[in-house]
Amino acid sequence: MLRNSSSAAEFFLLGFPGSKEVHHVLFATFFFLYSVTVMGNTVIIVTVCVDKCLHSPMYFFLGHLSVLEILITSTAVPFMLWGLLLPKTQTISLTACAAQLYLYLSLGTSELALMGVMAVDRYVAVCNPLRYNIIMNSHTCIWVVIISWVFGFFSEIWPVYATFQLTFCKSNLLDHFYCDRGQLLKLSCDDTLFTEFILFLMAVFIIIGSLIPTIVSYTYIISTILKIPSASGRRKSFSTCASHFTYVMIAYGSCLFLYVKPKQTQAAEYNRVASLLVLVVTPFLNPFIFTLRNDKFIQAFGDGMKRCYQLLKD
Repeated sequence: MLRNSSSAAEFFLLGFPGSKEVHHVLFATFFFLYSVTVMGNTVIIVTVCVDKCLHSPMYFFLGHLSVLEILITSTAVPFMLWGLLLPKTQTISLTACAAQLYLYLSLGTSELALMGVMAVDRYVAVCNPLRYNIIMNSHTCIWVVIISWVFGFFSEIWPVYATFQLTFCKSNLLDHFYCDRGQLLKLSCDDTLFTEFILFLMAVFIIIGSLIPTIVSYTYIISTILKIPSASGRRKSFSTCASHFTYVMIAYGSCLFLYVKPKQTQAAEYNRVASLLVLVVTPFLNPFIFTLRNDKFIQAFGDGMKRCYQLLKD
């Protein structure tokens, strides 16, 4: 798969600029965010699996979203933390770089597909509640989740393959904290114009393609909610969708900035900030966005903690 002739066999990731003290502050900050991300999303997964009250499509999808968040952030953040703690040690082989980029893009694509599914789920729940259990039955839910995972991992095979068919002979210094595709293309001696154009078209298809059902679903949802006569009814209906809509805004905003552009190469500083939103901030916010205003989940989590306390007490 990888061509090594006159090409870099490994890359040195430059990570973040700044002094040793700045790196230590960044390490403490990102370590805290990563720890909370893993623990918070794990709590969601365990609670959804254990509590029978949460065995519904909405929480089934949320559990899978939490799994994806843990995996996405774990593809790059531990390696980034290592580089902040021990500077000048962030060397990664060509094969490991390809594997990291493939996992990051595949998991991200699966997440976008799942977010589109979650939007449609909320549309059916709000706009067609009487048929919700028929449409969103267990068989349908399992299949759409499987398709989301499979689509993510299959759709990114060619983009990663095409990227690593290029010859990286300009330098082996990668100005990022992980194997970012845009920065990799900067190091290529080949003409990347056609490859970048195809990557752009694929990004448009994947990101915009999953965004369209989300926009359409929320257009109908908002229209339906506004027709509810009582203020309490409107508030209750909107609260079930607000968390997902907030998450969609953050996630899609970052992805559109990173990938939906004809020229994949751009300033490393902007790429780093957008990548941090995708890899650190969004996974960190996921447990708070989806659970803090969710009375049903809070009740299930509280019941689970009480059962654990009783078991430990006995």
